[in-house]
Amino acid sequence: MKTKILIVEDEENISIGIQAVLENLEYNVVGVATNYDDAVKYASQKEPDLILMDVNLKNSRDGIEAAYKILEEKYIPIVYLTAYSDEDTIDRAIHTKPVGYLTKPFKRSDLKVTIQLALRKIELTNENIEIDGQFKELGHGYYYDLENEVLYFKDLVIKLGVKETQLLKLLIVANGNVVTFQQMEYELWSDNSVSNSALRTVIYRLRTKLDNKIIESIYSCGCRIIIS
Repeated sequence: MKTKILIVEDEENISIGIQAVLENLEYNVVGVATNYDDAVKYASQKEPDLILMDVNLKNSRDGIEAAYKILEEKYIPIVYLTAYSDEDTIDRAIHTKPVGYLTKPFKRSDLKVTIQLALRKIELTNENIEIDGQFKELGHGYYYDLENEVLYFKDLVIKLGVKETQLLKLLIVANGNVVTFQQMEYELWSDNSVSNSALRTVIYRLRTKLDNKIIESIYSCGCRIIIS
């Protein structure tokens, strides 16, 4: 049976492109919602296996609010589509426990890989995987290969960008201590100037690829990793 996917996106040219890609990959697009009300209604009526949820829905409550409402009734995995990386948006999104995210604009290959990883992550949630001393357990099914610098969820490789890898290593080395935003900026970009949004984006990407309970943000200070 084909995986059923609901698209929530208010920009028609984007939703048409996404639908074409998904159908080409042989997924079953069960609907395209453009606002909060339709997103909630379609999620209930069509029972998708996965929702691609745009964060910003014009002239409507946003995608995160829609996610909260949908999750009150039933858990449906969500991948966020977003061009936003401000701290409030990041915190709100993470509390809905998304299984992935895509930052706009994105490529067809990015969409394909993100969906495949999200679905595989869902499949592996209840499986037990043996690990050895080479790996650092991060909790909630995640562990990090210290030798090869690879993040896993169960037996699934979670692809990290260069900055995401650097940030994760920095937090692991800190061993539960807070790493300040200033430290992160220096370690990730050295002496090069960088905007606050660039760091927030890296933190957001890493947190959405991990369980939201693993990395804790300390308001106006920094982050720390909570290793079980």
